[in-house]
Amino acid sequence: MDVGILQKDKIGQYRDFFTFFLTALLGASVNFFSQIFYRETLDYSFATSVLLGYLTATVVSFVPTKVFAFSAKETGNTSREAIKFVVIALVAWAVQYFVSVGTLRWIANPLFPTVEEFWREKGSHVVGMGFSFLANYFGHKLLTFRSTGMYDRLRGR
Repeated sequence: MDVGILQKDKIGQYRDFFTFFLTALLGASVNFFSQIFYRETLDYSFATSVLLGYLTATVVSFVPTKVFAFSAKETGNTSREAIKFVVIALVAWAVQYFVSVGTLRWIANPLFPTVEEFWREKGSHVVGMGFSFLANYFGHKLLTFRSTGMYDRLRGR
């Protein structure tokens, strides 16, 4: 049995995760700083600024995720992938929203009432972003940039 093949597959999986992590870092940075902008400069509520920050990051991160993270530059399925990307992004946004707001309400506010509100919100937002990262990674890896045959079945081919 050739174990070299198994080792290459394992390295490939780590490489996929690492490149996704780097593109997600770009999206997370956009998410984090745009959320602060929406909250502090435009005076949106915490929940609304989390939504707007996430949407801003989603728009910015589609192309780098497609090209670098999952090496899907030349699939010819960009419109299909964009639709699946948005569906996964909506699921991951819901994860981020509910985890962020829940963390703020049930953990940060009751346990750290003396900490400045800005830091409680940012900590809660980062927790939500972490869970969203996992939802995004597995969703995009298993659905977005992979041919599942679903589109062909829906079209009756």
